Amino acid sequence: MQRTGTKPGDLVIAATAAILTVYILVLTLSVKYISPTQEPMSAPGMTAETDTAPAELQDPSAEPETETAAAAEETTEAATEAVSGDPAVEQALPDMTLEEKIYQLFIVSPESLVDNAVSCVTESGDMTKTALASKPVGGIIYFAQNLENRQQTTDMIANAQHYAKDSHGIGLFIAVDEEGGQVARVADSLGTTAYSPMATYGKQGDTAQVREIGADIASDIAEYGFNLDFAPVADVNLNSGNELGSRIFSDDPEVVSEMTAAMVEGLQESGKVSATLKHFPGLGAESGNTHYDATARIDRTKEQLMQDEFTAFRGGIEAGADFVMVGHQIMSCAGDDLPSDLSGVVVNDWLRGELGFEGIVVTDSHTMNTISGTYSAGTAARMSIQAGVDIVLIPKDLQAAYQAVYDAVESGEIPESRIDESVRRILTVKARHGLIG
Repeated sequence: MQRTGTKPGDLVIAATAAILTVYILVLTLSVKYISPTQEPMSAPGMTAETDTAPAELQDPSAEPETETAAAAEETTEAATEAVSGDPAVEQALPDMTLEEKIYQLFIVSPESLVDNAVSCVTESGDMTKTALASKPVGGIIYFAQNLENRQQTTDMIANAQHYAKDSHGIGLFIAVDEEGGQVARVADSLGTTAYSPMATYGKQGDTAQVREIGADIASDIAEYGFNLDFAPVADVNLNSGNELGSRIFSDDPEVVSEMTAAMVEGLQESGKVSATLKHFPGLGAESGNTHYDATARIDRTKEQLMQDEFTAFRGGIEAGADFVMVGHQIMSCAGDDLPSDLSGVVVNDWLRGELGFEGIVVTDSHTMNTISGTYSAGTAARMSIQAGVDIVLIPKDLQAAYQAVYDAVESGEIPESRIDESVRRILTVKARHGLIG
């Protein structure tokens, strides 16, 4: 007799068939409503993902967790570097004492470094070595009187660099005024290539020639160990009575802008020499002389400055000049009746703010009468740093200038973070010149 009903095997087959049917239905609905080129709808509060398949589906052999971790680490390192800047700088700065940091804010003559114990320094011997050990200044500027011959100059500079690095681990800016034309200390003393006044080249309008001159000057002076040139002049010849004369490229701010940009590019292309635009915000409209006069006042409106002087300086800034030198002229439109290098309006508002300069700001020499005839060395140095200047050039009394800035930091008048800001800029350029470590 035959029995009716379902066998256990039949039940298994039926169940399997039902599961397969449901699975096929789900796949069909997925293909119908979410195509490969269409992003799936996001739930409220969730972010829609892209239509790119996950890495593990694109390449089954990939190790997604390892790759993701590596990418995250790379991103973190890049972000850290962007914030902290040059690793050599960020390693050096925390190890510096306050004294070391403040001394970096001065470039001095070799005579003032040794407390004027000799009237003219022509070698770096024990006195220079001792001075650099106790006063690790940011740099030394040499003039024609210091340069006797090729070998003497090379040895003097090399020894000074060695003493600075050996005592504190940071080398020196070795500066010179080598504009070409009438201001050319190395050419005059050591017989390197001489050039016509810069007004000659401005009149010719040949930027390629000026760029080549800059490259040649850099090559000439770097041979002796100079790494900082206080050139080019970026003033506009707006008043025939100014103190600069043919050192200025032109009375046309656009021409000055183009020429100074070309000179900066030439000077800095080898990476061995830093260029300096001077004398911000411009001495070309001056009728006096900042070397000898008690004051030098220039009556210009802000609109005039923006049209002429700012246009001229912008060319060299955009070309990447490492330094800008700020002069001692009082600008009527600044409204503070201060020499420009003591004025926060000029340094912070105009140069850094409006022109966007992020490099090193250096004063003109503080031995010039428009500063030394009115302010003590300490007051001038303190006010310059408060105004946003990074380096004070040749204070009349180095020790007094240093002490005034040190005391201002100790009292809280100048935050140490303000000192760090300038030292970081200084070390960043020095690192590019191989002067750290």
